[in-house]
Amino acid sequence: MAEEYRFNENELELVALRWLEEVGYTSVSAKELEDSGMSKRKDYKEVVLIDRLKEVLVTINPDVSMAVIDEAIKTITVHKHPDMAVNNQTFHRYITDGIEIPTREGNRNVTKRILLFDFNEPRNNDFLAVNQFIVEEDNQRKRTDIILFVNGLPIVLFELKNATDESVGISDAYNQLQTYKQEIPSLLTFNEFMVASDGVQAKVGTLSSNEERFMVWRTIDGKVEHGTASSQLEVLIKGMCNPEVLLDLLHHFILFKTDGDKTIKILAAYHQYHAVNRAVEEAKRAVSTEGDNKIGVVWHTQGSGKSLSMVFYTGKLVQELNNPTVVVLTDRNDLDDQLFLTFSQSSDLLRQTPKQANDGDELKELLSVNAGGIVFSTMQKFAPKEGNQMDVLTDRRNVIVMADEAHRSQYGFSADVNAKDGSIKYGYAKYLRDALPNASYIGFTGTPISSADKSTKAVFGDYIDVYDMTQAVEDGATVKIYYESRIIPVSLPDGLDIDDLVEDIVEGQEDDVASKT
Repeated sequence: MAEEYRFNENELELVALRWLEEVGYTSVSAKELEDSGMSKRKDYKEVVLIDRLKEVLVTINPDVSMAVIDEAIKTITVHKHPDMAVNNQTFHRYITDGIEIPTREGNRNVTKRILLFDFNEPRNNDFLAVNQFIVEEDNQRKRTDIILFVNGLPIVLFELKNATDESVGISDAYNQLQTYKQEIPSLLTFNEFMVASDGVQAKVGTLSSNEERFMVWRTIDGKVEHGTASSQLEVLIKGMCNPEVLLDLLHHFILFKTDGDKTIKILAAYHQYHAVNRAVEEAKRAVSTEGDNKIGVVWHTQGSGKSLSMVFYTGKLVQELNNPTVVVLTDRNDLDDQLFLTFSQSSDLLRQTPKQANDGDELKELLSVNAGGIVFSTMQKFAPKEGNQMDVLTDRRNVIVMADEAHRSQYGFSADVNAKDGSIKYGYAKYLRDALPNASYIGFTGTPISSADKSTKAVFGDYIDVYDMTQAVEDGATVKIYYESRIIPVSLPDGLDIDDLVEDIVEGQEDDVASKT
């Protein structure tokens, strides 16, 4: 790691380019790019490096004609909507799903799907870092600090400020990025995330992120978290911009959440990214023929984005485990509704529409498939209609049960005998396993329990990832609200006013706080 040093803006660009080279980028200045012929831009209005894009598309789509490749490039570069944010969402869908191009083969009409990236083999993609890249639009000419082009597409934008000038800070970098959105939106149409840094601090956000939602990326390898003694920019570059992680982020860890007329682009934070990937690997182990069906516990403090971590986890799990059925479990109707809404608003990432069981019969119907599906249910629906034996709803092994607030209602495996009439009753956890005998289980919680008769780890397995309140507050992912000797941690999504949350708490509407955050 680099020693702490306050770089001026030019030095910061050069050292950032060096760090990018260390993780696998070719770096050039815009002038070198033009002079060497590495880019054949007709003018400064072109923001995609067409020749580089075409070369990679031919390599990773070897079975299509050049005419289809050219049509795909036209689809990418010709914007269909006047709103940059709408075009950005469309472009992200091209990244994750590819582009379908109708064409003819002999006498048949066929559709070819063109992939923009090779997500399985990073080395088949082209990673280029360019500084001082000029963009011109509507008589506005802007010289950007650093752009990361992947396969010729301007995916990541860096805005760097002079750390030796005390009057300039990271807020100025953030404000400059907002100016770019207004003055050169054609560039930002392709942006997946943007980085603001003053050489001391470095934060990352999306097109829709307000300044408070620009977050620090604190780890390179997912194991060691780096504090203030390390360069935040170096950690961010090596931790999230290295080709393997960057492709994974583009593929699985960006979602567009629409609520009414407002669409927010969300990028996973570092704790979400690494927790999800660990949890996916643990799921592969647990569901194998030698597995114990206990995936483990994700212990992330309240307010740190646990619900979205569950969305990211489900989205990647569905692809990595070849389309399992995911049962999302809560113990209260209001929580079931809230989590179902979050998943429903994220259906693009999930690539399917979640279903919510209204009763036990509908739950059984939703589970009577061979694979696939995201099914929402409360624990209470897993109860026998009579007696103490719950019917088997499915004995498939490709079922993942994901329990929210996993420290609650997940116990009661032993019989509880009524002293008056001798009747026997079990807890919902036992009935759940009667109904899904070969499923694997993962718990998400902010407050795990460990006691002789109630242990979250005993039910679900070892801790997969721990992200406590101290880390969350330090990262700005959670705000502590102190009220009547209680600490109430909340996260603040884009556009949410903390004063509104405090008012809800004072008025005793803490469920409203939970639904908003």
